[in-house]
Amino acid sequence: MHIPDRPRRSALYLPASNAKAIAKARTLPADIVILDLEDAVAPEAKVEARAAAVSAIAEGGFGPREVAIRANGIDTEWGADDLAAIASSKVDAVLVPKVSSVSDIDRYQSLLADAPQGMQLWAMIETCASVFALDKIAARSADTRLSLWVMGTNDLAKEMRAQLTPERTPFLPFLSMAVAAARAHGVAILDGVCNEFRDLDVFSAEARQGLMFGFDGKSLIHPAQIDPCNAVFSPGEDELAWARAVIEAFALPENAGKGAIRVEGKMAELLHLDQAKRLVAVAETIAAAG
Repeated sequence: MHIPDRPRRSALYLPASNAKAIAKARTLPADIVILDLEDAVAPEAKVEARAAAVSAIAEGGFGPREVAIRANGIDTEWGADDLAAIASSKVDAVLVPKVSSVSDIDRYQSLLADAPQGMQLWAMIETCASVFALDKIAARSADTRLSLWVMGTNDLAKEMRAQLTPERTPFLPFLSMAVAAARAHGVAILDGVCNEFRDLDVFSAEARQGLMFGFDGKSLIHPAQIDPCNAVFSPGEDELAWARAVIEAFALPENAGKGAIRVEGKMAELLHLDQAKRLVAVAETIAAAG
């Protein structure tokens, strides 16, 4: 499943068991809201949280935001019931945890057989096993609902027994490999959470690192992270000016049919034209959303 480009700068997790948080999320500038049934919900509250998430989707009011529900893993005692409830809702996507293989995607695809056609399957990439199957997992987007990955760096650090430092040094190869695999198969990809929500300078530095790697946006654990995240992943004025100049230059009659031209003293190829059009389209969508 491939969907049109749209801003996915910020994806805020919130516990589906927290009615006040859900109500507040309807007013926040996050591009994506993820109602969590997994890590953020205690075992004794999971059934209630599931019902609350489905009810919130039915109630609506999220405006232009994409809304996903993160289910418990299919091998847990709640997973099958979560998938059944989510499949009967009108949520934009179901986010599934700890995907490690192609067979995991296929199992979830089967369980969503009766879900609305437009419901997307999003997958957490957060296990050691997934790192060695990135290309094969991403390739399943060709004929399944799979359309987006979310990095789960906390869980990956736990499995690896690695230290999660601000520089994220142990994970840098995996982050770049995941982006490359996702891009190879048209899968959108979001960076993992930053656990620091009190020091927004630390958060912004990690977000800029994610942008450098090529992520579409970042998953968040606190509303305070939304504005700096949106700022990092929004096209800058200089970027947009260059993009518009490239588009205008290629549109000139004298440049018709050319694969490479000079724009403001720099070389621009057709690949830059494609990038420029996407950048401008995303910026216009962001502006239209207000």
